[in-house]
Amino acid sequence: MKKAVIAIDSFKGCLSSAEAGKAAAEGIRSVYPECEILCLPIADGGEGMLEVLIEATDGQRIHISAHNPLMEWHTACYGILKNGRTACIEMAGISGLPLVPPEKRNPMLTTSYGTGELIRDALERGCRNFIIGIGGSATNDAGLGMLQALGFRFLDKEGKVLRTGCGGVLMEIASIDTNFVHPGLRTSHFTVACDVQNPFCGPEGAAYIFAPQKGADRIMVEALDAGMKNLAEVIFHKTGKDISNHPGAGAAGGMGGSLLAFLNAELKPGIQLMLDTLDFSNKIKGADLIITGEGKADKQTLMGKVPSGILDKARKQKIPVILIAGSVENADDLYRAGFRGVYSINPPSITLEQAMQPEVARANISETVVEICRSF
Repeated sequence: MKKAVIAIDSFKGCLSSAEAGKAAAEGIRSVYPECEILCLPIADGGEGMLEVLIEATDGQRIHISAHNPLMEWHTACYGILKNGRTACIEMAGISGLPLVPPEKRNPMLTTSYGTGELIRDALERGCRNFIIGIGGSATNDAGLGMLQALGFRFLDKEGKVLRTGCGGVLMEIASIDTNFVHPGLRTSHFTVACDVQNPFCGPEGAAYIFAPQKGADRIMVEALDAGMKNLAEVIFHKTGKDISNHPGAGAAGGMGGSLLAFLNAELKPGIQLMLDTLDFSNKIKGADLIITGEGKADKQTLMGKVPSGILDKARKQKIPVILIAGSVENADDLYRAGFRGVYSINPPSITLEQAMQPEVARANISETVVEICRSF
C-alpha cells in the first residue's frame, strides 16, 4: 500500500476526529511503515465543524462577547481559516438550545441576534466568505435577530422600527429597510451547512416541526407559523423571492430562509460542504485505500453522514473504502451501499463503559486497522 487516507468522524463522548485518525494511522504504519498516510479530521457539518475546519486549514479561533438567545452577554468563538478571508461560524455556539435553561425555552422570545454579531465581527476583520453551520438553534425568529445585527431594520404598519427579532415579532412585520445594512455584505458569499429539507412555513415548516423541541406549545406553534407566513409575504414583496416552500428554508427556525432571501446563501448538505471546503476529491487522488468511521454505523450512516459522503467521493475515483465503528448494525445495507469492508472495533464481550474509555477506543481502532491492512 503506497497511499492511505484516513477520515474518521468523532466517536462522540470518547474520541475526537483527530484522535481517532491518529490511532488508525498507527495501525497502518505498523503494517506498512513506508506508506504515505493522509489523516484528515472530518465532521458532517454539525457539531465539530468549526474545530475540524480550523485544524484542517491551520486557521485561528476568534473569541468575542455576543448575545445569547436571551440577549444576555456570552463569550463566543468562531474561526477564520488560513486564507484570512473565510469565516466559519457555528450558530449553536451563540444561538444554540443548550445556552437556554429548560425552564426559559420559549421560541417566541429567543433571538438569533448573536449569530449576526459574529458575522458582523468577521466582516469587520475583512472576511467575505462565510461557512455557516445552522444546526442546534434555540430560535424560531426566521433569522430576524441575525439580520438586525447586520443592519437590517424591520418596521411595523406604522413605520416604527421593531424590537429585537424573536418569534413574537414575526406577525408585526410590515416592511423591511435595507438602507443601513453592513456594506461588506454586498461582496460576501455565504455557504450554509443544512441537512434538513423543511420549507419555511406550513405543516412541515420550521414552527410545526422544530419549535416544540425549543419550548413551544400548540398555541405558540400556530402563532409562529402565522408569523412565518407573514414574513414570507413581506420578503416576496421586498425581494421578489418566494421562500415559503424552498427546501431547507425552515432550517434553524427559518434562518435558512433569511440567508437565502437576503444573503444569497447556498444551502448544502453538511458533509458535502465539509468535503468541498477540505478539497477532499483532490487530496485522495492516487490513494489505495480510504478508512472512514463513526461511533455507530447503521442505516442512518447512509443518510448524509460522514462515511456516506466519503464513499460517494471515493467511488468516483474507484478507491475502496473501509468503514470502522464502535458498533455496527445493518451491515448488509452498508455493504450493498459500496463499502469494501465494515468492522466493529470492539470485541463482543466488552461493556459500553469499557468501550467508551479513550485509551481503550484508541487501542481497539489501531488493532482493527492492523487487521484490515493485513488482509487488504
